[in-house]
Amino acid sequence: MAAPQFPTQRFSEAQAALDYVTQLYDAQIAHLRQALQRFVAGEQLSDHVRARYPFVRVHTDTVRMADSRLSYGFVAGPGTYETTLTRPDLFADYYREQFALLLANHGVDLEVGLGADPIPVHFSLDEHQHLEGSMPADRRLLLRDQFDLPDLGAMDDGIANGTHEVPPGQAGPLSLFTAPRVDYSLHRLRHYTATSPAHFQNFVLFTNYQFYIDEFVRYGHELMRRAPDPANPQDDDDCIAFVEPGNVITRRVGQSVEPGDALGAVPPRLPQMPAYHLLRKDHSGITMVNIGVGPANAKTITDHIAVLRPHAWIMLGHCAGLRNSQQLGDYVLAHGYVREDHVLDEDLPLWVPIPPLAEIQLALEGAVADVTQLRGYELKRIMRTGTVASTDNRNWELLPQRTPERRFSQSRAVALDMESATIAANGFRFRVPYGTLLCVSDKPLHGELKLPGMANQFYRERVDQHLRIGLRAIERLRANRAGQLHSRKLRSFAEVAFQ
Repeated sequence: MAAPQFPTQRFSEAQAALDYVTQLYDAQIAHLRQALQRFVAGEQLSDHVRARYPFVRVHTDTVRMADSRLSYGFVAGPGTYETTLTRPDLFADYYREQFALLLANHGVDLEVGLGADPIPVHFSLDEHQHLEGSMPADRRLLLRDQFDLPDLGAMDDGIANGTHEVPPGQAGPLSLFTAPRVDYSLHRLRHYTATSPAHFQNFVLFTNYQFYIDEFVRYGHELMRRAPDPANPQDDDDCIAFVEPGNVITRRVGQSVEPGDALGAVPPRLPQMPAYHLLRKDHSGITMVNIGVGPANAKTITDHIAVLRPHAWIMLGHCAGLRNSQQLGDYVLAHGYVREDHVLDEDLPLWVPIPPLAEIQLALEGAVADVTQLRGYELKRIMRTGTVASTDNRNWELLPQRTPERRFSQSRAVALDMESATIAANGFRFRVPYGTLLCVSDKPLHGELKLPGMANQFYRERVDQHLRIGLRAIERLRANRAGQLHSRKLRSFAEVAFQ
């Protein structure tokens, strides 16, 4: 069954191009959904049902660019470049900006049409539809005969990894992610975080302890109960809602309930990596995710959040202090990483350095000073800048011959955890600005182990302050332009145009 056909058209204005992308995508999705409804009802469809993703393409014969200070918004050189697109309802602002930059920087029209990549039928469902609950098992087995299913072979990260080779005669990539790869991650985010991708904000905090989430939830609910005071404006005045797992939405005092709010429900159990969202209308709010323990979780969640193209993500967590001069509760601002997490070795070789990003470092250091009211030499009493080592072995202390201790000393590491290097490395890989501010919760090399009584006292004294530092850092980053945040350090010399 053929989907509606549309001609490829040329556009010299970003909004018009986006409108056509939306028209094409909506028509293709409607075709899939209508056919699926008939299939679920028991109808035997006469032909294979196929719908296709829209694409945007640009061709230029020159390397001329209008503004080379940006790290994105232009193609690498003369040639033809394109990418498939999905969910224009979710990515409208993002697509509009990328289209506008291409038009401004290259002075050529954009081509929009239907590409060759099929839309898997699972990716056509809305968030409240589930095939498994609407069809018997024998009927589901016939699904592949009638529809396109997700093809993992079309979803690899070769573009982001720098290993993608363009076949002769084909267009180069415009984006790090193809539409099927984006759709795959959008569905994975719903699974892992129990919240809709639409709620994710442009600034993301990761933590490895529920204590931080508890404080964030308390802060979010207190904020929702407080109306903005025009006589005393605050940075958080633009916050309009707080979202918890199950898409449970609490609107701020004075904000109207919106359609769909009532669909939220507390899940019977928390997902693997629950997410909480402090919403702003322009998506410049804060998402906080409890990634749990371990580099595998850290890689999994950042693999998927990366398709949303956030402006920054920051790790706030606990670490083992490795220096005798450190005290429990001291902060560590990472400026380098020893990567012994092993989850990204195939995607990002260990010889690739993960540089500190000045914009993030300054925001974190300034936030510590703002919250603690310490400056200069006094600030050094509670915060140390240095290398953080990340390991995939939680019981590294039990390894024989003290080899880990020797490696940490040789690397000049000042702290050890299991997630920070992974989050930073995936930020580097996916061109998402990253940073790490850890809090020393134990010093195993010096006999100060994380025991229940000691840990509980530490959590009470430090978690609230650490979270407030993270929130303050986001305030500082939000004050910067997005173009300043997306550092050219993260872009290769043969880079895609989309941010």
